[in-house]
Amino acid sequence: MSGIDSSAPASPDSALLVNFSVHSLPSTGDAALRRTERGRRLMILVLLICAAPVIASYFAFFVARPHARTNYSDLIVPTRPMPASLPLAELSGAAVPASSLRGQWLLVVVAGGACDSRCERNLWLQRQLHETLGAEKDRVDKLWLLDDAAMPRRETLDAIAAADNARAPFAPARVLRVSRAALAAWLAPAPGHALEDHLYIVDPRGDWMMRVPVDPEPARLKSDMDKLLRASASWDRPGR
Repeated sequence: MSGIDSSAPASPDSALLVNFSVHSLPSTGDAALRRTERGRRLMILVLLICAAPVIASYFAFFVARPHARTNYSDLIVPTRPMPASLPLAELSGAAVPASSLRGQWLLVVVAGGACDSRCERNLWLQRQLHETLGAEKDRVDKLWLLDDAAMPRRETLDAIAAADNARAPFAPARVLRVSRAALAAWLAPAPGHALEDHLYIVDPRGDWMMRVPVDPEPARLKSDMDKLLRASASWDRPGR
Protein backbone atom coordinates (compact mmCIF):
# COMPACT_ATOMS: atom_id res chain seq x y z
CA MET A 1 0.00 0.00 0.00
CA SER A 2 1.14 3.52 -0.84
CA GLY A 3 2.75 5.40 2.03
CA ILE A 4 3.19 2.36 4.16
CA ASP A 5 6.68 0.92 4.83
CA SER A 6 6.22 -2.78 4.47
CA SER A 7 9.70 -3.66 5.80
CA ALA A 8 9.90 -5.47 9.12
CA PRO A 9 10.32 -3.24 12.13
CA ALA A 10 13.80 -3.05 13.50
CA SER A 11 14.45 -5.07 16.64
CA PRO A 12 15.21 -2.99 19.70
CA ASP A 13 18.32 -5.09 20.26
CA SER A 14 19.68 -4.21 16.84
CA ALA A 15 20.31 -0.70 18.10
CA LEU A 16 22.84 -2.06 20.58
CA LEU A 17 26.42 -2.41 19.51
CA VAL A 18 27.80 -5.57 21.06
CA ASN A 19 31.55 -5.70 21.51
CA PHE A 20 33.42 -8.86 22.39
CA SER A 21 36.97 -8.47 23.60
CA VAL A 22 38.99 -11.63 23.06
CA HIS A 23 41.93 -12.11 25.42
CA SER A 24 44.62 -14.59 24.66
CA LEU A 25 44.94 -17.45 27.13
CA PRO A 26 48.18 -17.70 29.09
CA SER A 27 50.65 -19.97 27.38
CA THR A 28 51.84 -23.15 29.05
CA GLY A 29 55.39 -21.79 28.77
CA ASP A 30 54.55 -18.74 30.89
CA ALA A 31 52.90 -20.90 33.53
CA ALA A 32 55.91 -23.23 33.66
CA LEU A 33 58.24 -20.24 34.00
CA ARG A 34 56.24 -18.88 36.91
CA ARG A 35 56.29 -22.29 38.62
CA THR A 36 60.06 -22.50 38.11
CA GLU A 37 60.63 -19.04 39.56
CA ARG A 38 58.37 -19.83 42.52
CA GLY A 39 60.24 -23.09 43.13
CA ARG A 40 63.60 -21.32 42.94
CA ARG A 41 62.52 -18.72 45.48
CA LEU A 42 61.26 -21.46 47.80
CA MET A 43 64.54 -23.38 47.49
CA ILE A 44 66.59 -20.27 48.30
CA LEU A 45 64.38 -19.59 51.33
CA VAL A 46 64.86 -23.17 52.60
CA LEU A 47 68.64 -22.92 52.16
CA LEU A 48 68.74 -19.62 54.03
CA ILE A 49 66.70 -21.10 56.88
CA CYS A 50 69.05 -24.11 57.09
CA ALA A 51 72.16 -21.91 57.03
CA ALA A 52 70.81 -19.30 59.44
CA PRO A 53 72.01 -20.95 62.69
CA VAL A 54 75.56 -21.31 61.33
CA ILE A 55 75.65 -17.75 60.01
CA ALA A 56 74.15 -16.36 63.21
CA SER A 57 76.65 -18.15 65.45
CA TYR A 58 79.65 -16.91 63.47
CA PHE A 59 78.14 -13.42 63.25
CA ALA A 60 77.55 -13.27 67.00
CA PHE A 61 81.12 -14.18 67.89
CA PHE A 62 83.12 -12.52 65.16
CA VAL A 63 81.10 -9.57 63.85
CA ALA A 64 78.41 -8.36 66.25
CA ARG A 65 80.95 -7.76 69.02
CA PRO A 66 83.90 -6.18 67.22
CA HIS A 67 85.37 -4.70 70.39
CA ALA A 68 85.26 -8.09 72.10
CA ARG A 69 86.85 -10.04 69.26
CA THR A 70 89.56 -12.24 70.65
CA ASN A 71 89.90 -14.92 67.99
CA TYR A 72 93.53 -15.95 67.79
CA SER A 73 93.43 -17.95 64.57
CA ASP A 74 92.81 -16.37 61.16
CA LEU A 75 89.12 -16.34 60.27
CA ILE A 76 88.54 -17.36 56.64
CA VAL A 77 85.98 -15.03 55.03
CA PRO A 78 84.19 -16.30 53.12
CA THR A 79 84.59 -19.87 54.28
CA ARG A 80 85.78 -22.41 51.73
CA PRO A 81 83.57 -25.49 51.25
CA MET A 82 85.31 -28.83 51.00
CA PRO A 83 85.27 -29.82 47.31
CA ALA A 84 82.93 -32.75 46.74
CA SER A 85 85.51 -34.16 44.33
CA LEU A 86 88.44 -33.99 46.78
CA PRO A 87 90.32 -37.24 45.97
CA LEU A 88 90.80 -38.75 49.44
CA ALA A 89 92.07 -42.27 50.03
CA GLU A 90 93.00 -44.57 52.90
CA LEU A 91 96.63 -45.66 53.20
CA SER A 92 95.49 -48.93 51.64
CA GLY A 93 94.43 -47.00 48.54
CA ALA A 94 90.67 -47.35 49.10
CA ALA A 95 88.82 -44.23 47.99
CA VAL A 96 87.06 -42.16 50.66
CA PRO A 97 84.20 -39.79 49.73
CA ALA A 98 84.80 -36.25 50.94
CA SER A 99 81.22 -36.13 52.23
CA SER A 100 82.11 -38.76 54.86
CA LEU A 101 84.16 -36.14 56.73
CA ARG A 102 81.19 -33.83 57.26
CA GLY A 103 79.22 -33.82 60.50
CA GLN A 104 82.11 -33.21 62.90
CA TRP A 105 84.50 -30.35 63.58
CA LEU A 106 87.90 -31.24 62.12
CA LEU A 107 91.38 -30.39 63.37
CA VAL A 108 93.50 -30.90 60.28
CA VAL A 109 97.25 -31.45 60.02
CA VAL A 110 98.83 -31.43 56.55
CA ALA A 111 102.20 -33.15 56.09
CA GLY A 112 104.04 -35.64 53.94
CA GLY A 113 104.66 -39.20 55.00
CA ALA A 114 108.21 -38.43 56.18
CA CYS A 115 106.69 -36.22 58.94
CA ASP A 116 109.48 -33.87 59.97
CA SER A 117 109.78 -32.14 63.33
CA ARG A 118 107.08 -29.57 62.51
CA CYS A 119 104.68 -32.35 61.49
CA GLU A 120 105.36 -34.20 64.74
CA ARG A 121 104.74 -31.05 66.76
CA ASN A 122 101.48 -30.33 64.92
CA LEU A 123 100.29 -33.90 65.49
CA TRP A 124 101.20 -33.60 69.17
CA LEU A 125 99.38 -30.25 69.43
CA GLN A 126 96.37 -31.74 67.65
CA ARG A 127 96.18 -34.55 70.24
CA GLN A 128 96.74 -32.26 73.22
CA LEU A 129 94.15 -29.73 72.09
CA HIS A 130 91.61 -32.49 71.50
CA GLU A 131 92.12 -33.81 75.02
CA THR A 132 91.69 -30.39 76.63
CA LEU A 133 88.19 -30.01 75.15
CA GLY A 134 86.76 -32.28 77.83
CA ALA A 135 83.16 -33.34 77.26
CA GLU A 136 83.09 -31.50 73.93
CA LYS A 137 85.90 -33.51 72.32
CA ASP A 138 83.54 -36.08 70.85
CA ARG A 139 82.31 -33.29 68.54
CA VAL A 140 85.81 -32.93 67.10
CA ASP A 141 87.79 -35.35 64.90
CA LYS A 142 91.53 -35.34 64.28
CA LEU A 143 92.64 -35.64 60.65
CA TRP A 144 96.10 -36.00 59.13
CA LEU A 145 96.13 -35.34 55.39
CA LEU A 146 99.15 -36.83 53.61
CA ASP A 147 99.95 -34.70 50.59
CA ASP A 148 102.55 -36.98 49.00
CA ALA A 149 103.02 -40.63 48.10
CA ALA A 150 105.41 -41.45 50.97
CA MET A 151 104.29 -43.98 53.57
CA PRO A 152 104.33 -42.63 57.15
CA ARG A 153 106.93 -44.13 59.43
CA ARG A 154 105.64 -47.01 61.49
CA GLU A 155 106.74 -45.33 64.71
CA THR A 156 104.71 -42.20 63.86
CA LEU A 157 101.55 -44.23 63.26
CA ASP A 158 102.22 -46.30 66.39
CA ALA A 159 102.62 -43.12 68.44
CA ILE A 160 99.27 -41.81 67.20
CA ALA A 161 97.55 -45.12 67.93
CA ALA A 162 99.13 -45.48 71.37
CA ALA A 163 98.20 -41.94 72.41
CA ASP A 164 94.61 -42.44 71.32
CA ASN A 165 94.15 -45.98 72.58
CA ALA A 166 95.24 -44.83 76.02
CA ARG A 167 92.28 -42.46 75.97
CA ALA A 168 89.62 -44.81 74.62
CA PRO A 169 86.77 -44.69 73.69
CA PHE A 170 87.75 -41.66 71.61
CA ALA A 171 88.59 -42.39 67.99
CA PRO A 172 92.21 -42.10 66.85
CA ALA A 173 93.40 -39.55 64.34
CA ARG A 174 92.38 -40.49 60.83
CA VAL A 175 95.13 -40.60 58.23
CA LEU A 176 94.09 -40.00 54.63
CA ARG A 177 96.04 -39.37 51.46
CA VAL A 178 95.24 -36.55 49.02
CA SER A 179 97.15 -34.95 46.16
CA ARG A 180 98.81 -31.68 47.02
CA ALA A 181 97.36 -29.95 43.95
CA ALA A 182 93.80 -30.94 44.90
CA LEU A 183 94.32 -29.91 48.52
CA ALA A 184 95.69 -26.52 47.48
CA ALA A 185 92.35 -25.81 45.79
CA TRP A 186 90.73 -25.92 49.24
CA LEU A 187 93.24 -25.01 51.98
CA ALA A 188 95.84 -22.26 51.75
CA PRO A 189 98.72 -21.16 54.00
CA ALA A 190 99.40 -17.65 55.18
CA PRO A 191 101.62 -15.59 52.86
CA GLY A 192 105.24 -16.74 53.06
CA HIS A 193 104.34 -20.12 54.57
CA ALA A 194 103.65 -23.67 53.37
CA LEU A 195 100.53 -25.80 53.85
CA GLU A 196 102.45 -27.94 56.37
CA ASP A 197 103.10 -24.97 58.68
CA HIS A 198 99.53 -24.66 59.97
CA LEU A 199 96.68 -26.55 61.55
CA TYR A 200 93.31 -25.96 59.89
CA ILE A 201 89.85 -25.88 61.49
CA VAL A 202 86.91 -27.16 59.44
CA ASP A 203 83.30 -26.87 60.59
CA PRO A 204 80.73 -29.71 60.51
CA ARG A 205 79.40 -28.51 57.16
CA GLY A 206 82.80 -29.21 55.62
CA ASP A 207 83.73 -25.52 55.35
CA TRP A 208 87.30 -24.47 56.11
CA MET A 209 86.80 -21.48 58.38
CA MET A 210 89.98 -20.96 60.45
CA ARG A 211 93.74 -21.20 59.93
CA VAL A 212 95.87 -21.65 63.03
CA PRO A 213 99.03 -19.49 63.24
CA VAL A 214 102.46 -21.08 62.86
CA ASP A 215 103.80 -22.37 66.21
CA PRO A 216 100.57 -21.43 68.00
CA GLU A 217 100.10 -20.75 71.67
CA PRO A 218 98.07 -23.75 72.94
CA ALA A 219 96.00 -21.76 75.44
CA ARG A 220 94.89 -19.20 72.85
CA LEU A 221 94.13 -21.91 70.31
CA LYS A 222 92.00 -23.71 72.89
CA SER A 223 90.11 -20.46 73.49
CA ASP A 224 89.24 -20.35 69.77
CA MET A 225 87.95 -23.92 69.85
CA ASP A 226 85.94 -23.31 73.02
CA LYS A 227 84.22 -20.32 71.43
CA LEU A 228 83.45 -22.21 68.23
CA LEU A 229 81.97 -25.15 70.10
CA ARG A 230 79.84 -22.89 72.28
CA ALA A 231 78.63 -20.88 69.31
CA SER A 232 77.62 -24.03 67.39
CA ALA A 233 76.04 -25.87 70.33
CA SER A 234 72.49 -25.10 69.09
CA TRP A 235 72.97 -26.77 65.69
CA ASP A 236 75.89 -29.21 66.04
CA ARG A 237 75.64 -32.53 67.83
CA PRO A 238 78.30 -35.22 68.42
CA GLY A 239 78.67 -37.86 65.73
CA ARG A 240 77.92 -37.91 62.03
